[in-house]
Amino acid sequence: MKDPRENDLENIALSITRAVGSVASVIVHTLLFIGAFVLVFLGVNFDRVLLVLTTIVSLEAIYLSIFIQISVNHQAKALASVEKDVEDIAEGVEEIAEDVEEIQEDVEGIQEDMEDIQENVEEIQENVEDLQEADELLENDSESDFLKKVNS
Repeated sequence: MKDPRENDLENIALSITRAVGSVASVIVHTLLFIGAFVLVFLGVNFDRVLLVLTTIVSLEAIYLSIFIQISVNHQAKALASVEKDVEDIAEGVEEIAEDVEEIQEDVEGIQEDMEDIQENVEEIQENVEDLQEADELLENDSESDFLKKVNS
């Protein structure tokens, strides 16, 4: 686990990186450079101004490169986290697609079963109609036999 102070320092470094990458930073740096050269007109030795300015700019460049690397590392961690989330989502989508295929197969099976049931119902209806016809024929035959017996 990270030391909380390390996390605080990282947050400060990221804040500095954001601040340096702003329009306000460009304005401040421009004013500082102009101010450094104005010192020459105020009587400060030009070589001394260049020496101090060069030293400051070199140190600033070193620190900025460190801050930028911290920012890059931070972004790399964030991207790795996003990449893992994307992989998890892709796996979830694949599982859902498989579930949808299974459901589709189940629906097709149910449709086939419904067709079979419909065919069975039609056969039963035909059988009922045949039985009704047979019953009517038996009734008619029984009546004619009865009438024959009565008449004889």
